[in-house]
Amino acid sequence: MRALVYDAVGAPVVLRQIPEPALPADGAIVEVRATGVCRSDWHAWRGHDPVPLPNVPGHEFAGVIAALGSDVTGFAVGDRVTVPFVNGCGLCDYCRSGNAQVCPAQTQPGFTHPGSFAERVAVRAAETNLVRLPDEIDFVGAAALGCRFATAFRALRGPLRPGATVAVYGCGGVGLSAVMIAVALGARVLAVDPSPAARAAAVDLGAVAKTEVLGEADVAIDAYGSADTAMASVRSLRRGGRHVQVGLMLGGDARAPLPWDLVVAHELEILGSHGMAAVDYPAMLDLVVSGKLNPRRLVGSTIPLAEAGTALMAMDSAVAHAGGIVVAVC
Repeated sequence: MRALVYDAVGAPVVLRQIPEPALPADGAIVEVRATGVCRSDWHAWRGHDPVPLPNVPGHEFAGVIAALGSDVTGFAVGDRVTVPFVNGCGLCDYCRSGNAQVCPAQTQPGFTHPGSFAERVAVRAAETNLVRLPDEIDFVGAAALGCRFATAFRALRGPLRPGATVAVYGCGGVGLSAVMIAVALGARVLAVDPSPAARAAAVDLGAVAKTEVLGEADVAIDAYGSADTAMASVRSLRRGGRHVQVGLMLGGDARAPLPWDLVVAHELEILGSHGMAAVDYPAMLDLVVSGKLNPRRLVGSTIPLAEAGTALMAMDSAVAHAGGIVVAVC
């Protein structure tokens, strides 16, 4: 089958023929119809997140079940599906309690095994990780759900007070998802990003663009992932506010300092958000089907699969030149 592959950290991402994925007894093979190009893929390509080499990137995708393992029930070949980017083992206490996103034995397409920048991809523990798509959601819109949108949805978990203020730092795919979801929940949203295109996209979704937020946010989300954005996010909180770290903190940023004096004196909450388990998808999908959320609107461009490597490598620029999610179609 055709797939995009890189052989070494930072090496060109090229289209080539590779062997078909193996079908696990508890898994499925999904024929990929659309796959997002995500900054997490870029982190792996740049060596910030170790992956087996050579590697096929891609972890947010939607498609059709092409084959099912002998142990899988409840799904059929031909079903339209998507998958969270974190695949739980289905057996541990975390998975059984509905928290597959923190499964100790988790797998991730594009990181632990070949991903979705390919014509077909293997999904392990299919009964735990496959999500059947409603007919109202197309493959491109569904590809925007699996990492960035679902992560943002769960990052805003918990009730927001009426008229709450949400600050979003970084208006790439996950940041714009957070903007859309927070606006739909009735929040006043303040968006911070150095890219004019990203700020414009956030404003188009109902946010107010800001260069700085200080002491007024009920919830602040670092959707970029750096020492500076994490610090700014915490400092933007009002007393009793909640900071959610969504952007990956890698390298030197993994141990970035925070203003702990404010955390203690203002009784701030510090949370992480690492995707969302498949079991929690129905509530999000219901809001999409009802029209209250429209992930398709976040898609800035669609490209052929062959161009996804170029789009990934272009993320070397810290400032986005275009707003919205890039989705490759197969």
